[in-house]
Formats: sequence, C-alpha cells, structure tokens
Amino acid sequence: MKLIMAIIKPFKLDEVREALTQLGIDGLTATEVKGYGRQKGHTEIYRGAEYAVSFLPKVKIEIVVKADMAERTVETIRQAAETGQIGDGKIFVIDVVSAMRIRTGETDADAL
Repeated sequence: MKLIMAIIKPFKLDEVREALTQLGIDGLTATEVKGYGRQKGHTEIYRGAEYAVSFLPKVKIEIVVKADMAERTVETIRQAAETGQIGDGKIFVIDVVSAMRIRTGETDADAL
C-alpha cells in the first residue's frame, strides 16, 4: 500500500476530487495548510499598509491506495491540479506498512 500526499492550490481541490472519484478512489482526507516553496510568499495591502505574506494557503490531500494504483493516482492528481503556474504543489508517495478499519477490524488492502 502507498500513502499519496499532495499539496495543491485550494481552488483545485474539487477538480482533483472529481478526477480521483472517476479513477475509483472512494475517499480521501483534505486539510487546509499553509506553506511556501519557490513562491516565497507575496505582499498584500491591508487598510493602506503593505505587508508580506510568508505562508500561502494550500490544501493537503492524503490517500492510501493499493501499490498497483499509486502511479495512476499520482498522474491523475498531477493532471487535475496543474495550472502551469509556480506554486502548483508537490506529490509525495510513502510506503504504508499496515492499515485497519476501526469499525470492522479489516486490515491492510481490505481496510481501504
């Protein structure tokens, strides 16, 4: 099993979710996060004063899939989240040792 963690622009969340649903992925976890990379933040004007915003709003998506689905899942996220602009995000793939569905006690791939 693989944990796929993607950091994307917030307005792309619905497109990514729809694309993953079409791929057959039934669930995901999405968290509002802040961060920066090469964008280095930006400046904004509030009540006439300019200030630097060091951390930009992003959404972190986490999905656990069977290992044979990982590559297709990553490519689906990449295509749905891409804008072609700096700050589109990153995708990480991490090995998952085990999983358990709390309600039923099912484990590993059955728990997904």
